Amino acid sequence: MTILVAVVTYNSERLLADLIAGLRSGLDGMKWHLTVADNASADGSVALVRSLAPEATVVEMGRNAGYAAGINAAVAASPAYDAILVLNPDVRLTPGCVPRLLAALRTPGTGIAVPHLVDGSGTLIHTQRREPSVLRTLGDAFLGARRAGRFRLLGEVVTDPRAYDVETFTDWAEGSTQLISAECWSRIAPWDESFFLYSEETDFALRARDAGLRTRYIPDAHAVHLEGDSRVSPGLWALLTLNRVRLFRRRHGRVRTSAYWVALVLRESSRAALGKRPSRAATRDLLTPSRLREVPGPASVVRSKPGI
Repeated sequence: MTILVAVVTYNSERLLADLIAGLRSGLDGMKWHLTVADNASADGSVALVRSLAPEATVVEMGRNAGYAAGINAAVAASPAYDAILVLNPDVRLTPGCVPRLLAALRTPGTGIAVPHLVDGSGTLIHTQRREPSVLRTLGDAFLGARRAGRFRLLGEVVTDPRAYDVETFTDWAEGSTQLISAECWSRIAPWDESFFLYSEETDFALRARDAGLRTRYIPDAHAVHLEGDSRVSPGLWALLTLNRVRLFRRRHGRVRTSAYWVALVLRESSRAALGKRPSRAATRDLLTPSRLREVPGPASVVRSKPGI
């Protein structure tokens, strides 16, 4: 079995030494190949990968093409594989992580396996997600994500800590660390590059679920996601919010999307009223018709997502 490790970099030089060292630990005893797609980094990312992992494949995108485009290019440029490990540069695998994820892919109906993630301080990251809905967005608006997430109908982010103690299927999962079977990739790929950043993993996982290949959470596979939080950046939070509308519209049509848009405006405007700058930016963009119509790209983003 050969694992393709697909990493997208964008000014990620400071993260790469530990990333590559972690791969050797998390994939110990397995055959694997690293492919890095670089989105026109201005630092020494490309040179460092070639120095630390001379056997790796490096794809120089020539521009900041987005996360989905990088993943697609990395997979297309790689030798034969049995599964694809999509990995952010700021993720650190622990010993045994990938073998456990690979074993989970053998479970019938599984197309994607994801691990138990903690942040740099060891705090659990709520990675499990339910499919976006109007009611869940309203639940988030009125109750807050953490409280609403304890209830299946009212929250998109699964926040009950007990849910992270057991192996289970989830509608989709946070996209920093995902092992995708070769069958799932061949049937569902490519990742939708029109999203540029955010919602691409949601779209892929939901399309896989529609085809009977679900996302499976594995509690005894562990990894650390060091950083990367879109909420610190108004531009990124606005982009995330716009892409949520675009994804919902593709799956549900205009009428239901109108209700979803209203719920998002209510959520973001209420937080903007409390002085939250990211929500202020998101509200502004939600109320700007041209921003809802256009395909977001690099010019729409204040700064890149950390490590990508």
